[in-house]
Amino acid sequence: MQDDQLICNIYLVTTIILYICFISGVFLERISTTPIAKSIAFVGNSALIIFFYLLMMFVIVDIIRLANYFLHFAPEGMIVFRKWTLFASLAVIVVVMIIGNYKFNNPEVVHLNLNVNDKPTQNRELRIVVASDIHLGVSLDKKRLQKYVKLINEQNPDMVLVAGDLIDNVLAPLVKQNMNEDLRVINAPLGVFSVPGNHEYISGNIDGVIEFFRRGNIHVLRDSVVLIDDSFYLVGRDDRMIRDRKSLTQLINGIDRTKPIILLDHQPFNLEEAEESGVDLQLSGHTHAGQIFPINLMTNRMFETAHGYTARGNTHYYVSSGLALWGLQYRIGTQSEIVVITLSF
Repeated sequence: MQDDQLICNIYLVTTIILYICFISGVFLERISTTPIAKSIAFVGNSALIIFFYLLMMFVIVDIIRLANYFLHFAPEGMIVFRKWTLFASLAVIVVVMIIGNYKFNNPEVVHLNLNVNDKPTQNRELRIVVASDIHLGVSLDKKRLQKYVKLINEQNPDMVLVAGDLIDNVLAPLVKQNMNEDLRVINAPLGVFSVPGNHEYISGNIDGVIEFFRRGNIHVLRDSVVLIDDSFYLVGRDDRMIRDRKSLTQLINGIDRTKPIILLDHQPFNLEEAEESGVDLQLSGHTHAGQIFPINLMTNRMFETAHGYTARGNTHYYVSSGLALWGLQYRIGTQSEIVVITLSF
């Protein structure tokens, strides 16, 4: 009995500490870039996963207990079953989180070879590196950005495209750490381009964000089109949360349709619009592929394509699961990634 009470007390105290870390981390991520703030935020965000999976375990155990109440298949063993289920669940959660953190810290490089099928050939190959949902801030800091820039440069891109959510909720930590210096290190002869994601707007300072990007040599496309190298068009849509953003039809009206069209649109809704408008390649992010199991099953139901490659007619689509994440530094059932596309046209 004393052992059971000790276990309960340890569980209660640990839960309270983790909850305090989570609440503290939410505020510290906005005001501090110190190592202790990062550590508290990491522990707090990790607690979310622990609570989430423990809740799932408790529901399953209660279902078994309810079944036992009616069927009496283990009337003497439920207390022992509950205790050992808790220990086993915690062990599994720890292992899963270690693997998930490793997957987060070691992004995959996805390679795609695509052809523009319905335009006059120019006998060219374009090497594009696509990154999305990096969520730079306190936890994902300057050191992390330097690692990502190195990974991007190792792919020898002609052009780098950021499909939204380069920043997390607040711009200040990026400015404080001079992350624009690291963004300027990205080496892409045809340039680095981005569209705003919903988190750029959540920051509440979209003008400051765009100026920060400009100082990092990132060209922000907000409902605008650029002709690059007199060879292809890059179309950047404003984020879907901006209700009066231009339609895709309005954006590409009057451009030379014999040239390839690449579209950046952060949120992958209404994919049929790109096909109907003659877009050759659409690149999106936003979904994070659900980040962790079983949320990835939910995003697969929410989006026509929640992650990966698909095609409709002559239009190619890729929805990235993101190079980093919001909050939780774990990939459970999903992957962190950059995408290297060789586009022939």
